[in-house]
Order: sequence, then C-alpha cells, then structure tokens
Amino acid sequence: MEIKQFYDEGLAHASYAIYSEGKVALVDPGRDPQPYIDFATERKSDIVAVFETHPHADFVSSHFELHQKRNATIYVSKLVGADYPHQGFDEGDMVEMGAVKFKSLHTPGHSPDSISILLIDENGREHALFSGDTLFIGDVGRPDLREKAGNLKAQRADLAKMMYHTVQNKLKPLADHIIVYPAHGAGSLCGKNLSDERQSTIGEQRMVNWAFGNLDEQTFVNALLEGQPYIPKYFGYDVALNKQGAPHFDTSLKAVKIEKGTSIPAGAVVIDVRKQTAFVAGHIPGAINIMDGGKFETWLGSIVGPEEKYYLISDNEAELERVILKTTKIGYELNIAGAVVNPTGMTAKGLATDVADFAKNQERYTIVDIRSVDERKSHPIFANSLNIPLHELRERANEIPQDKPVIIHCAGGYRSAAGRSIVAAKLADTKVFDLSEAIKEFDK
Repeated sequence: MEIKQFYDEGLAHASYAIYSEGKVALVDPGRDPQPYIDFATERKSDIVAVFETHPHADFVSSHFELHQKRNATIYVSKLVGADYPHQGFDEGDMVEMGAVKFKSLHTPGHSPDSISILLIDENGREHALFSGDTLFIGDVGRPDLREKAGNLKAQRADLAKMMYHTVQNKLKPLADHIIVYPAHGAGSLCGKNLSDERQSTIGEQRMVNWAFGNLDEQTFVNALLEGQPYIPKYFGYDVALNKQGAPHFDTSLKAVKIEKGTSIPAGAVVIDVRKQTAFVAGHIPGAINIMDGGKFETWLGSIVGPEEKYYLISDNEAELERVILKTTKIGYELNIAGAVVNPTGMTAKGLATDVADFAKNQERYTIVDIRSVDERKSHPIFANSLNIPLHELRERANEIPQDKPVIIHCAGGYRSAAGRSIVAAKLADTKVFDLSEAIKEFDK
C-alpha cells in the first residue's frame, strides 16, 4: 500500500492517491487529472475509484472526467444528489480495492452530505482517515457554506450542531494511531485556524485541536460560528459545478484563446494581471488590477461574480497562460470572454503615492482599510479608517466620502492594488492612492 498527497499551494488543497495491488483510488482530486493519471501510470495501475467527501465549494474536482476517461467509479454520499454517474457511499458502506478497504463515515457539519473515509490496511487495521473538510489539523470545517448551495441546504447553526455530534460520536471514538489526511491546510477559506501541518493523527488532534475539548454543545457551536472568514462569490458556483460534474480540463483550457493587441469592448469587466507599477503607468479604463500571485484565483473568485463574463489582460503571453490555468481551479475559465496581450486603449493612469505627505497629514486623507472585518478588529492600524473588505468593495465603493483624497491599504500591498483600481474606477472625480507595501512603515 502507498499513499501520496498532492498539494495545491494556491488553494491550500490536499488530495490523495492510494495504491494497492495494481489499483489506485483517489480522494478529492483537483481540476487537472493528469498528476493522478501519471501516478497510476508510473505504477502500471488503473484508477478504479474516486471518492468525493462532499461537493467542494473552493475548487473544482476532476471526478467526472476521471470517470469518463478512466472508467473510475465515483463514490459519494447519496445525500449529494449528484447528477453524474456514481455509487452511493454512506455510513458503514465498504469498498475493497486490492488488499485494502475503504469505509464510509457520515460526518456532517461542514456540509450535511459530508463523509470521511476510513482506510483499512492489508492487515485489517484502521490506518488512516481522509477527513475532507470535516476535520482539519487544528480545527474543523466551517458550517456556513450550505445555506444557499447544494442539493441539501442547512443553516449554519444547525450544521454547527451536526459538527459537534460528528466530533463526539464519529471522531473521538477513533483510535489514536489513525493518520488524519485533511482536504485543506493553512490558507484555505474552508476553516479559520488551520495548521501548516499537512497530516496528523487522531491522538495528536485529541491533544491540540480545540474541537476535541470537553465542551458542551452550545459552547462548541458558539466557538465554531465565531470569526469564520468571508465567503467568496464563487463558492456556491463551485458546489453546483461539482454536483453536476465539470467539463474536461484540457478541452476547457484549450477553448480560451490568447490574442494580441486587440481591443476590448467598452464597459467590459477587465482583469489586469500585471504588476501594480505597470498598471499605474497605463491601463484600460475601469480595469481591476488583480496581480498574478499565490492567491490570484481566490481573489478573482471573490471580486468577480460567477455570473460575470470577464477579460484577462497582461503584457506577456506566458503570464496569461499561467493565470488562465489558475482560473480552471475554480471553474472560472468558463467565464473568460477573452484573453489579450497588450490590448489597445490602455489610456488610464494611476496616481503616485506621496507616502511622506500622508505620514505627516493623515487627517487630510480618507483612509480605507480593505482587510477583513476580523483582521481590522484584531490588528487595527489606523484608528480613523473606514473598513470595507476587498470582496465587498465593488458593491460598496460609493460609501467612501469624496471630500478628501482616498488612500487604500491592506496588510502587505497585494490586495490594495486591486482595491485602488476598483475605487478609482468608481469614484472618477476623487484622487485615489495606494499605500501598497509602505503600510509596513505604519504597522509597527
């Protein structure tokens, strides 16, 4: 038996391949099926099973494509109401593969249809738990993503109660030696206090994970509901896409053609992925500057809604290819209206920020903090700032007073580039500046 973890740093997503006697099973695979196919090919094996712990909100799975291309059986809870061919895999169900077995545990809390998968090794011993978004290292999954999405909908308080009983009745009884393999690590928006560690054991979690503490139900529920991160716009869209089964990765990717020097229709949603300095020097009027970076796909899906078509622009083809690949992780390649290198009409310019003037005359500016509400509450920087989180800024920019120049800041400079571009487009008659990385000079 062999277990391999595949980890996507951008989405902090972990997926798994399990090999035994010429056969491979996958758990929660990402959008691109090729790494899993390569794993099986290297071992001269067939992918025979794909286990989905739930319909994911934060990434698009390749389960349907692997079924169509490799004839793998998809195992998922019948509660999902999946639209693709599948085998129901619910509490107590068992699947044999080679010398190992997989057992389903119904573990609702993150979603009402969540399962965790107990791997039983060649010796009949419970070896590992693939816990999906139910149990993370140091935390449990957030309970507030299924109020408006999925086949089964549930209120956050009800799901938090389900999570309490999952921990008490399904997780705590497991043996200490069982390895925990979660679907996410630190940086994921599927929980609030995830560890950097990629795996653990039930015994370790019993000692360090707050959810395993001796808490009554209401205390647990209150703790779980408090301080959860924001919900990106794309989350409900991905739940629906995963329930349906996404288009094939390569076909969908190849459908996006890159053009050079063409014009973009007036009024279109334009995402400029260049560095901030290049954007300020010249850009399409109204464009949003989401720089290519480690969290590009998350911010794209947080700022742009799944119902919106959009254009991607850059000054080089390689960068566009890179960000287009990132859009596939959340299914947003399906919404690309065009991808253009150096389009015509980049006539708008940004304003250079005089950091020294701001430092001396802060009262002359309207300071807009685009960090999350919890970030600002736990770590205030400017006492008199207006807090509008970046993912809400397109809808709320008109709340910003226009009687002074506006200066935008975040925690390190990445988000503020997008924030400045949004506000500058919305408040055309107001000077808008980006504090960018200079925020570090004021955050001491």
